[in-house]
Amino acid sequence: MIDFYYGLGPNPDKVALFLEETGLPYAFKPVDTRRGEQFAPAFTALNPNAKLPVIVDDGTVVFDSSAILLYLAEKTGRFLSAPRGELYSWLMFVATGIGPYSGQSVHFTHYAPEKNSYAINRYQREVERHYRVLNERLTDRPYVLGETYTIVDMSVWGWARRLPFVLGTAPNWPDFPHVKRLVDDIESRPAAKAALALAGQHAFKREIDGDARTFLFPQNRPADA
Repeated sequence: MIDFYYGLGPNPDKVALFLEETGLPYAFKPVDTRRGEQFAPAFTALNPNAKLPVIVDDGTVVFDSSAILLYLAEKTGRFLSAPRGELYSWLMFVATGIGPYSGQSVHFTHYAPEKNSYAINRYQREVERHYRVLNERLTDRPYVLGETYTIVDMSVWGWARRLPFVLGTAPNWPDFPHVKRLVDDIESRPAAKAALALAGQHAFKREIDGDARTFLFPQNRPADA
């Protein structure tokens, strides 16, 4: 039985999707980041970085969604591709590009205490650039690595389904039709529906008030606080 430490957000969704696709048995362990539960000593003992998701598999602790996807894919032999070079490259494209730039775009567009036009433009344009690369990749293939649905597509899905919110605009899918096709394909899968339903299995705090901002963005506190 895998202990799955889950919170609201795109990265836990990716791992939830894999678990539901494979039917691996797991115990749902909610962690409410808007209440600061990620800083509890019991949780930081698992992930000193105080981020979600985390899994514990028979004593083996794995954190970071990309690491978890790779670990579970290798464990089960599912949702991989051969040779591995393309899989590693595109998985890291999501991990080091789409994810971080999307997260910064969300922060500066929606949650920063002061609007910073340079930061908003910087991160929104980088998000768009990465999605242009991805959209071009998908022009002649159903999935990122070709004909096979893999952990790369799962990783893309976590953030891509939120793209209009990431960019803070009206639906902009016409600019990325092939990405939209991939998102729609995954969203139609029973495993995706089950993964998204996990958010309703716990009374997570939804409001982002002052306390939630403190827990989500602790780096914004004054240095002497």
